[in-house]
Amino acid sequence: MKELLRIEDLQTRFYTRDGVVHAVNGVSYSIDEGEILGVVGESGCGKSVHALSILRLIPDPPGRIESGEVWFDGKDLLTVSDEEIRRVRGGQLAMVFQDPMSSLNPAMTVGFQIVEALRLHLDMTERQAKERTTELLTTVGIPDAKNRLDDYPHQFSGGMRQRVMIAMGLSCNPKLLIADEPTTALDVTIQAQIVDLIKRLQAELGMAVIWITHDLGVVADLAEKVNVMYAGYIVEHGNVRDVFKRTRHPYTIGLLGSLPRLDEDPGTELSAIPGFPPDLIDLKPGCPFAARCPHAIEQCWNETPRLEPTETKRHTVACWRWEEIAQGVA
Repeated sequence: MKELLRIEDLQTRFYTRDGVVHAVNGVSYSIDEGEILGVVGESGCGKSVHALSILRLIPDPPGRIESGEVWFDGKDLLTVSDEEIRRVRGGQLAMVFQDPMSSLNPAMTVGFQIVEALRLHLDMTERQAKERTTELLTTVGIPDAKNRLDDYPHQFSGGMRQRVMIAMGLSCNPKLLIADEPTTALDVTIQAQIVDLIKRLQAELGMAVIWITHDLGVVADLAEKVNVMYAGYIVEHGNVRDVFKRTRHPYTIGLLGSLPRLDEDPGTELSAIPGFPPDLIDLKPGCPFAARCPHAIEQCWNETPRLEPTETKRHTVACWRWEEIAQGVA
């Protein structure tokens, strides 16, 4: 498979009155053409900020991409001109945001908003763009799509608005679609429909997908690889099967342990990760998870671990004691 996106040492900061927020701290990974990558972690761990950094959508001020490289289809997106990045956004690289109501313009019809993108990126006539928009809305499951082009966002349900956002993201046949918690505000039935829709469209179109979520169940069902993020770092990365079956980082172990399981006895208590995530304004040296980790030793407080291969090269973990944890002696 050909590499499509490679991120090297991405660091993003926010400069506030209270201090500097270390939102993304040296994130590095790659994704191949047609691959689905899940990004999981608690709220505030840097999942969305790292995605916005890829697209150079960090508001400046107060935000700033301090360093790193984002290579997409042979170009470093952090160094190209503003005009070039605008051509890439929405065209080759698209994003579906968490809240469709705040992402769609309430004063414009959904048809106009998709037509506008098609005319800008694909240089279509208005008639061609309207025909394409009708096809897209039909593809994502909007009933009677042709007669809904002149409807406004508030005339659609939450699930239908999310489908409109997906249609908009797919409108220019992107090579990579970033979906930022697109099912969070939806009920379970609609969530399942959106996940199935993305799986079907990904298979049909062959695009790569980065699916950002806190739902490990969705990642297990949808993705091939997964990044586990904590305090702006990737703490574990690998194939979904390796990460979920041979979990090596204490934080990932805690996340999986907090999920209810169908094979457990009724009344079994869920485990919880003690403590709270670190203050990203006052991020100290050492492992960011040390204060909540039952296996922490002095080295964990003083040195920040880097991702290193575990038993398989496809699976990496940032933990000083992963081998002892794997052997059950930590």
